[in-house]
Amino acid sequence: MRRTVFNEDHEAFRETIRAFIEAEVVPVYDEWLAAGQVPRDFYHKLGELGVFGIEVPEEYGGAGEESFKFQAVLSEECARAGVTFGGSSVHAGLCLPYVMAYATDEQKKRWLPGFASGETMFAIAMTEPGTGSDLAGMKTTAKLSADGTHYVLNGAKTFITGGVHADRVIVCARTAPATPEDRRAGISLFVVDTASEGYAIGRKLDKLGLKASDTAELSFSDVKVPLEDLLGEEGKGFSYLGQNLPQERLAIAVSAYAQAAAAIRFAQEYVQERTVFGQTVASFQNTKFELAACKAEVDAAQAVVDRALEAHDLRELTAADAASAKLFCTEVAARVIDRCLQLHGGYGYMNEYPIARLYADNRVNRIYGGTSEVMKSIIAKSMGL
Repeated sequence: MRRTVFNEDHEAFRETIRAFIEAEVVPVYDEWLAAGQVPRDFYHKLGELGVFGIEVPEEYGGAGEESFKFQAVLSEECARAGVTFGGSSVHAGLCLPYVMAYATDEQKKRWLPGFASGETMFAIAMTEPGTGSDLAGMKTTAKLSADGTHYVLNGAKTFITGGVHADRVIVCARTAPATPEDRRAGISLFVVDTASEGYAIGRKLDKLGLKASDTAELSFSDVKVPLEDLLGEEGKGFSYLGQNLPQERLAIAVSAYAQAAAAIRFAQEYVQERTVFGQTVASFQNTKFELAACKAEVDAAQAVVDRALEAHDLRELTAADAASAKLFCTEVAARVIDRCLQLHGGYGYMNEYPIARLYADNRVNRIYGGTSEVMKSIIAKSMGL
């Protein structure tokens, strides 16, 4: 069936991104995997291409679009090629909504031109060692200095995508203790300059998948954060996170669907070329049935994703809707990619084949942005259970 969720502008963008990936990413992707990150100047290329400025207002150097669908196209094309763009998805897909919604005009003037050009890369630091999905349990603090001129930031964060290359990090920290009545109270957001004294990048984490994406531990030791780098109102941080998490979860759902679709493509190409017992793997009934079953699941995931994309552009995507989309699409992707890897036989276990990397890359989709178990809790709560 023809998809109706994208218009001519989205499809023109798709052609541009596909050509860019073929020319600029595929030839050097193995080098990125070996290095464990993309080169810093790659982000400048994405900035020049206009990728980072799509949803940035025109007065700050962007295109002024208000649709998340362009980010969805980018995600689909990366999955199709079996590549990732490092921390770029966090920069444009996760961080920008916070800046657009809660930054003052003065802050936007300072941050958005560099954001759009790729000169100033953003990351977001929520998770802490030992807290996982329990954001209300964070221990990082930001205390107002005695003279009232700045905040003093102390604590640590982990699993921070884009943390190595980031120039600014949106850090979630406690500006007041939690109360017995509300564990979520007292959390604020700060856009921290990574060049600040006391800001340190710890280990670049060695992950199962997403090898070209830099993921780091961060620590803060008496980091001075200017008052003007507080994002939004003090104490409203948890509310801000709750309002923006649906888009993050939608992005993961889109990525999972796209990875599943790519897995079918990789498997279909492989089984049509690979011969065993004198015939192609594709000629066996089991192969046909397996791929047919996978396609049916991916068709359903596509419908879920497209409905969620439309709802998001209409500002109607609820937290429960996003949780449902993420849960369904990530679980579908896990099943489909596993079955497609099986059709590759032993070669599916070799990293030189994209299906092997896809298998590893996909696993985190059921963990980050909120685990599948958290998604089920959100959905159940919306059902009155």
